[in-house]
Amino acid sequence: MVGGGATITAVTRLKKDYQKLVRDPVPFAIAAPLPSNILEWHYVVIGAPETPYEGDMLTPSGRFQVNTRLCLSISDFHPDTWNPSWSVSTIIMGLISFMNENSPTLGSLITSDFEKRILARRSREFNIKNAQFCEIFSELANQIRCELEGEKAVLGGRTRGTETENRQTTRPTSSSFTGNLLLVTGVIILFFAVRYVVLNSTSI
Repeated sequence: MVGGGATITAVTRLKKDYQKLVRDPVPFAIAAPLPSNILEWHYVVIGAPETPYEGDMLTPSGRFQVNTRLCLSISDFHPDTWNPSWSVSTIIMGLISFMNENSPTLGSLITSDFEKRILARRSREFNIKNAQFCEIFSELANQIRCELEGEKAVLGGRTRGTETENRQTTRPTSSSFTGNLLLVTGVIILFFAVRYVVLNSTSI
C-alpha cells in the first residue's frame, strides 16, 4: 500500500492515465489529480456546443449538487459495477455526457437552461477564489485573472463613455454592447471534484 490507501498498482495505473490525458485530452475538459493524493481527481469542463453550457463553464453547475456523491455506475457510489478497464478519461467523458442530459439521480439537480447560464457567468470568479483550483490549475487560474482584469478595464471604459454614447445612439448600441459582453464571457470555467476510487485489481 502507498499513501492515501492506494495500492502500488493503482498509483501506477493512475499515473499512466494522467500521462495519456496530457497527450490526448478529453474534449471540453482538463483534468489532474490532487498533488497530495492521486486518488482524488479534479477537472474543469468547457461547455460543449448545443448545450446550455455552450461557450461557458460553470460551478455550481445547476446539474450536480455541490460536495455530494453522484449515484452513477462510473462513480464510487457503485463499486459493484466498477470496470477495471475504465480510465480517468472514460469517467470524465461519462460525467460530461450525463451532465448534458436531464436524467435524475442521487446527487443531481434539475434546473432550467436559464439558471445554468446564470451560474456559468459567475463561475470564473467562483473558481479563482478556490485555493485548490488555483493550485491544481494554476495556468488556467492566471488566464482567468487576466481575462477578468481585461473585462473590468473594458467595462470601466464603456461606463465612462456611456453618457456620450447615449447622446449619439439609441437601442441598437445597447444591443451591440450586450453582444460584446456575451463574447467576452465566452470562456467560463466549471470546476468540481470527483473521487476516483480504484479497486484492488491487477488490471492495468
